[in-house]
Amino acid sequence: MELRQMKTPRHRKLYEILRKHINDGVYSEGDLLPSENDLCNVYGLTRPTVRQALAALVQDGYISKQQGRGSIVKKMPQGIGILSVSGTTSALKDKNLKTEIIEKPHIIPWPANFMFGLSDLEIESGCIHMTRLRLLDDNPIFYDISFIPAINLPRFTARNFRNRSLFDILRKAYQVEIKGGEQRIKAIMAEKDISGYLKIRPGHPVLHMERKMVTNRPELNVYSSIYCNTKDYSIFGTF
Repeated sequence: MELRQMKTPRHRKLYEILRKHINDGVYSEGDLLPSENDLCNVYGLTRPTVRQALAALVQDGYISKQQGRGSIVKKMPQGIGILSVSGTTSALKDKNLKTEIIEKPHIIPWPANFMFGLSDLEIESGCIHMTRLRLLDDNPIFYDISFIPAINLPRFTARNFRNRSLFDILRKAYQVEIKGGEQRIKAIMAEKDISGYLKIRPGHPVLHMERKMVTNRPELNVYSSIYCNTKDYSIFGTF
């Protein structure tokens, strides 16, 4: 059974509703969201609460505000998602994406010679480690190893991540927003364990991505080591 999420502020609930409507295509690029008055009436919220939700949508790039017009929906980055701060699940939307959990999240010391530099707080807090396999139309395309500092993420390791978006869980349960980041990409030959997960022969070329995703919470960065099978799928997007 999924754990009860931490209490969500009312402006975050409205933010999630409007964000979902934009991602689902209820509102397209250039459309106007309902007015502040209409949002107050429909959802029973105060004007300051509605303005907080709209300000968060502006900050995250979903809408722009124009004096005299209102809240205008912007075009969001699309693609297969691996190069986008929106995440793979959000970018692929209703396509047949599945997530299998190879290794459930658990806390470990940070690996020696980690791929990115870490702050003292990150090192002292320990690392939440998890491995996942992402499949599109039942074909494995990403083998994803995640490293997350164990900084004020209560009961994170007990959550269910199967067929769930990591970014969505961080955002909805912990108000952790991905704001940007950096990554290194290179082609390598797949070793035996990687080729087994991606169902390719050993030595087949794959893309290896090392990513550091910066969040709205200081010193809480999300790190990933991702192996991509690009035999049948192109990787593209905006980052």
